[in-house]
Amino acid sequence: MEFLRDLWGFLKARKKFWLLPIILTLLIFGALIVLTSGSAIAPFIYTLF
Repeated sequence: MEFLRDLWGFLKARKKFWLLPIILTLLIFGALIVLTSGSAIAPFIYTLF
């Protein structure tokens, strides 16, 4: 939780709010790969990359 607080503090202090959508997109894709790695959907997900 402290990491998220530090990240938000960095984004707010440096006015780098444009990084937030990039970070969220990377987190969503990472979670998608991890959660579907053992399922039947995995071959379709890996074709996107």
